[in-house]
Amino acid sequence: MRRTLLLIASCVCAASLCCAVSLSAEEIKLLLLPKPQVSGGRPLMQVLKDRSSSRSFSPAKIPVPMLSNLLWAANGINRPDIGKRTAPSAMNKQEIDIYVSTAEGLYLYEAASHSLKLIIPEDLRALTGQQDFAKEAPVNLIYVADLSRMGKASKEDAELYSAADTGFISQNVYLYCASEGLATVVRGSIDRQTLAKTLKLRPDQKIILAQSVGYPKK
Repeated sequence: MRRTLLLIASCVCAASLCCAVSLSAEEIKLLLLPKPQVSGGRPLMQVLKDRSSSRSFSPAKIPVPMLSNLLWAANGINRPDIGKRTAPSAMNKQEIDIYVSTAEGLYLYEAASHSLKLIIPEDLRALTGQQDFAKEAPVNLIYVADLSRMGKASKEDAELYSAADTGFISQNVYLYCASEGLATVVRGSIDRQTLAKTLKLRPDQKIILAQSVGYPKK
């Protein structure tokens, strides 16, 4: 039985999470993503013009290189020397974690290593939203605030900051999707209690929003 815990990104550069590897989801404990492509893309003003929400998704999977770019754009590290991100956060607490739900399993995006850590090897997309399209979108991002990182901030401030920081990240996703021709919509209709229990979140970890991403349905 294979016990491979680490899958080098070069093995998955041209395919989706399920098609690119011969290992099962249970065996892929840590998936190193390809290095993000930080050049190119469409001009910002055109992307802002085309930014929109869509609730209609093709079931086609998103290739791993595109997923890599998407997650880096969302909240990846853009200044490695100081560890800062593509999205701002209050007092640089970086309290928002991105969980990635696909047909192959649920992963946690690790920005420091630009990798996906397998959390649950099951298709939980239907739990990420109360709309039918959530279970059809190939990728659902779940934004979870770890309030333990907020230091001495009051409960009110911590909740305000984490909501604002989630908004910055979700807008980054919107802009990337507009640039690459992907469909996306940010969502608040979530059974947070059930999803938090499934994810085994601590009381000080709060689900803020979710965001579906995929190719537009033709």
